[in-house]
Amino acid sequence: MHLARVIGTVVATRKDRTLVGATLLLVQPLIGDGTPRGSPLLVVDAAGAGVGETVLVVLEGRAAGTALRKAMAPVDAAIVGIVDRVDRTDVRASGH
Repeated sequence: MHLARVIGTVVATRKDRTLVGATLLLVQPLIGDGTPRGSPLLVVDAAGAGVGETVLVVLEGRAAGTALRKAMAPVDAAIVGIVDRVDRTDVRASGH
């Protein structure tokens, strides 16, 4: 799983029948401190996320399709959770 922030919505009037009714969102992958990493991704939302929220994204096709509860859905990435907060402990700073 990867952290990302929802940065937009995508509307597709024509899509695979297994995606009818699915919400498509644009997300920006993040590193642990919230800094953007890489290029934005198009994902299917299985968690009810909104623009501005930090989310958990799976990037494996089978896991992403399963998030929609449609095993054959042509999906490479899906939002599977909405993040309430990130508590980060820097192991190097603690001397371990």
